[in-house]
Amino acid sequence: MASSADEPAKAARKSDSQKPKQKRENQDEAELLTVPDGWKEPAFSKEDNPRGLLEESSFATLFPKYREAYLKECWPLVQKALNEHHVKATLDLIEGSMTVCTTKKTFDPYIIVRARDLIKLLARSVSFEQAVRILQDDVACDIIKIGSLVRNKERFVKRRQRLIGPKGSTLKALELLTNCYVMVQGNTVSAIGPFSGLKEVRKVVLDTMKNIHPIYNIKTLMIKRELAKDSELRTQSWERFLPQFKHKNVNKRREPKKKSVKKEYTPFPPPQPESQIDKELASGEYFLKAKQKKRQKMEEIKAKQAEALTKRQEERNKAFIPPKEKPTVKPKEAPTETKIDVAAIKEKVKKAKAKKLGALTAEEVKLKMEADEKKQKRKK
Repeated sequence: MASSADEPAKAARKSDSQKPKQKRENQDEAELLTVPDGWKEPAFSKEDNPRGLLEESSFATLFPKYREAYLKECWPLVQKALNEHHVKATLDLIEGSMTVCTTKKTFDPYIIVRARDLIKLLARSVSFEQAVRILQDDVACDIIKIGSLVRNKERFVKRRQRLIGPKGSTLKALELLTNCYVMVQGNTVSAIGPFSGLKEVRKVVLDTMKNIHPIYNIKTLMIKRELAKDSELRTQSWERFLPQFKHKNVNKRREPKKKSVKKEYTPFPPPQPESQIDKELASGEYFLKAKQKKRQKMEEIKAKQAEALTKRQEERNKAFIPPKEKPTVKPKEAPTETKIDVAAIKEKVKKAKAKKLGALTAEEVKLKMEADEKKQKRKK
């Protein structure tokens, strides 16, 4: 009996001891999930894998014709960058392909995947300066295929241009907010940067192709960036701060040319239409003879012909009607108020004749002559 009485007490003690353990485990998990600031993964060195790889791995990718000239120029730089990691790179211009493969000296097993991404980015019109960043440990890439997301070609081009923005402003804003390099080329969008940024870039690109303007996503990214600075809000939900945009699908329905107006409902049937005989009985034509009916028809035809003839004649006569002449504009008489001073003009002309090409006036000539005579007398 004593043992049975002690059992519930022992169970209660065990449950009390388990509660703090569960709390500790939950706390440990939360601490593990949050990456501390300034954390950097140690680089993979030859000491981690001194024996190297067992087998050779290789990847190949094709490139378009217009990239041939650029790849030929930058290929020595590509080989130099890959040789540092002991990866061999070959460029086949005849086949139009790039190949990367591991060697006996290669020690990093994941470097071949990064080399594959490098040649893929080069094939998608990404410059070598940006593509070579993929060889770093904290940098990743994502090639998003957008060609099959929109069926209509014109609509696809419009949405792709919307992603780029006027003078590339939308794309630049996206790059600054996500810390990624984004390249839109043909049917693909290439992005290089950290994993968190690539996730946001993919979301924005796919939403843009689904007819959601990128400015909405850029606005939410800006708010998230400001919220991340606050250490207290990191553990809280941000839904209350983020804007809620409702999707408005406005369909401009085409209205028909002829609108049918519904008549008011009446329980009574419409009146029976009059037959041809009833109309003839009302007008009195029914009692006329065949000759009289024929004569009446002929008179109607002649009246119509006469009307048509008069209209045609009027149209012909319009060509012979002279057009209305515009009223002649009388020349305006010069105002008599402003009188011309003839004497003053004559004096100006005389002065101009006397001063031709900087010539001296009569008075100036006389003075000069007198001065010359005085000089001669002094010499004597």
